[in-house]
Amino acid sequence: MNKNYYAVIMAGGIGSRFWPISTNKLPKQFHDILGTGNSLIQQTYNRFDSLIPTENILIATNKKYKKLVKKHLPTIASNQILLEPAMQNTAPCILYSALKIYNKNPDGIMIVAPSDHYIENEQEFISNVKTTFEFCSKNDFLLTLGIKPTNPNTGYGYIKFNKTDTAIKEVLNFTEKPNIETAEEFLNSGDYLWNAGIFIWSVKSILKAFETYLPEMHQLFSKGNNNYNTASENNFIEENYSKSQKISIDFGIMEKANNVCVLPTDFGWNDLGTWSSLQEKLKADENQNTSIGGEVIFKNAKGNIVRTQNNKKVVIKGLNDFIVVEKKDVLLIYPKDKEQEIKEVSAEVQSKFGDKFV
Repeated sequence: MNKNYYAVIMAGGIGSRFWPISTNKLPKQFHDILGTGNSLIQQTYNRFDSLIPTENILIATNKKYKKLVKKHLPTIASNQILLEPAMQNTAPCILYSALKIYNKNPDGIMIVAPSDHYIENEQEFISNVKTTFEFCSKNDFLLTLGIKPTNPNTGYGYIKFNKTDTAIKEVLNFTEKPNIETAEEFLNSGDYLWNAGIFIWSVKSILKAFETYLPEMHQLFSKGNNNYNTASENNFIEENYSKSQKISIDFGIMEKANNVCVLPTDFGWNDLGTWSSLQEKLKADENQNTSIGGEVIFKNAKGNIVRTQNNKKVVIKGLNDFIVVEKKDVLLIYPKDKEQEIKEVSAEVQSKFGDKFV
């Protein structure tokens, strides 16, 4: 394995659109959402462990999830867990990771990936990652993986690329989640890819980008160069992390930089951001109903996804395109076409019933 290869797995999110299963105390990355026997973070870690030296796999998470990370990844060392004292979006997390790697190995090439995505063809994924690592070790570019779209999905961001004969393409622009008409135009043009939020670059390239486009953040975190990879690292982060700007890597760097490129890929990706996206990856009956956990009898019902406690017996009649989720003392019954509202619903539940349920 190449000692210059690093992975940063981002595992600090809450996954509130998967409420009530995903909660503040136990977010979705620590669940076996797909019923594989491994949690999503375990699947992500195992995926990278085939390419990247074990000691070079870092987990960036909120400090309140330290015990959960250790429980799900018991072999990982404490200095491989980057504890964020505040939720400041992805840019501060990535800068912290890049400086930690740089101060250990200035020749490092890093991939940044969420901990809770589904990848069907893992061999193809690893092959793509090898291609991008080799490219970024020789070129000063910020690279992202783009997913060839299969439908006009309005839940994903899009990347417009320059059509060339090369495998890696120049990025022309990024578009946030479009409406259905725009998404259909993007799909039909053939010039767009889904933005998977998976990034690859050399630590030198990304640090130069932070210095250019987010100089105050770069200056703030660079004050800790003598602290990274030492016993004083956590104290420095605890004192300074929340002072940083709360901004995503997309808005802060990728949409501003002029050296951004993309590798179009097709390894069977899903961000597992909603119950409907999960349903796409589960076996359904002849009426497109899906159940997880319990045993369900569907009568005159179509397109539902039902998640209950193991072995619970459920009968559903006359219900179409609904999400039904039971968890101990919480029951959610919600139309699938309104599932983007679930994040707000969980906030309303918290306001009315307290933190215990979210």
